[in-house]
Amino acid sequence: MSYLVERRLEEKERRRFEILDAAETVAKVVGIGALTMDQVARKARLSRALVYVYFRAKADLLIAISIRALEQLNGRFVDVLAQPLRGAEQVEACGRAYANFARECPVRFEVLAQFEAHSLTGDLDPAYEEFLRVSDRAHAALTRAIENGLKDGSIRNDLGNPALLGLTLWGLMHGIIQLTMHKIGRLQRSGISAESLVEHGLRLALDALSHAPSIRA
Repeated sequence: MSYLVERRLEEKERRRFEILDAAETVAKVVGIGALTMDQVARKARLSRALVYVYFRAKADLLIAISIRALEQLNGRFVDVLAQPLRGAEQVEACGRAYANFARECPVRFEVLAQFEAHSLTGDLDPAYEEFLRVSDRAHAALTRAIENGLKDGSIRNDLGNPALLGLTLWGLMHGIIQLTMHKIGRLQRSGISAESLVEHGLRLALDALSHAPSIRA
């Protein structure tokens, strides 16, 4: 690859990142639903036509943000798996990493939640297929933490398929995080902080992973 071609590719990638950064900044102010390509173009200081060269529609832009989100989240999970922790501790650390990600990057979390709610029908767009591949890597990282716990005995071995268990735990944390974002008024009226709700959810999940059910006479 020539130096000139390499520079062009770098410039193209840099501009793409700038558009995504602009979209996240705008969405943080107006919300994902109200976001428009015109707003993104103005924030990025680019022409609307040029933005459409990089992203054909708003949906393509949001898929790119969701892939960004999953790559970031997967990176945090991989960092957890690299630590010398027992499997149950890795699962706990992944749960906290997910909660921290949602708090630190609320726009990415919301876009990610939107696309994870889609059902699969017909032929898939290549960008959406990439989203699914990156999503699978993040789920696989959590599944590996569970498998580590099964091997070291920190997680019960009667809870079924590790991948299914991973999806169940992901769903639990995802739901709790959404409650902290969308039901904040209800939580405040009940005297419950977002942090305490996340902590309580983690404790329930970890107790279920490590403790056998009590036997009633």
